[in-house]
Amino acid sequence: MAAKDRRVTPPKSPTLGVGRTVLRDQVKTLLLDRILSGVYAPGDRLIETRIAQELGTSQAPVREALRELELLRFVESASFRGTWVREVSDDELIEVFPIRAALEEIAAREAAKRLNGDVAALEAEIEGMANARDVREQVEHDVRFHRLIVEASGNSRLMEVWDSLQVDARTTITALGTGLPPEKAAELHRPILEALRRKSAKAAGREIRGHVEMFGKLLIEQRGHRS
Repeated sequence: MAAKDRRVTPPKSPTLGVGRTVLRDQVKTLLLDRILSGVYAPGDRLIETRIAQELGTSQAPVREALRELELLRFVESASFRGTWVREVSDDELIEVFPIRAALEEIAAREAAKRLNGDVAALEAEIEGMANARDVREQVEHDVRFHRLIVEASGNSRLMEVWDSLQVDARTTITALGTGLPPEKAAELHRPILEALRRKSAKAAGREIRGHVEMFGKLLIEQRGHRS
């Protein structure tokens, strides 16, 4: 799709509190929010200088954020043409969910045996998620919850593959795309926690697989409502 030099002046995201010391991750989250909500449409050019000026920051974090969004295939760039928003299909948005669901099912089954019912660290992440002040903080606790389970499996290869899925960025996409409040998102993790507390490998695997698959479906449902 050809890039459109359309000047977009969107409102700042109320959930991020972007100030003059914007960090790369905050910029990335803000741009993702605008892309997913349709403020930036496919083909719109994303000009570093304009974005940096709007956010009151240097171009460096904007450039880094755009580079990460290109790796996630939300934007494209070319020499002498700049960077623009690419059209992302529903299939592209959900393609990682079944892979992640299968990996985390294996991890949770093993974690249930190895944790021996000690879920204090996981419980702390759920509490942190519920009390998150913004999307970024919610995502940090969410990702740590799942990472702790994968780490508890004791399978280093599984951990490597899970890391390669860019779970932190994709969890941000899910949080922005579904718009679930932190308290609700946190509660949806509790069945996994309880299965691990009971040391039930079968239940833990089933709960975490259903959890990940549900968020994939929910993301697409919400996207359909917005279109």
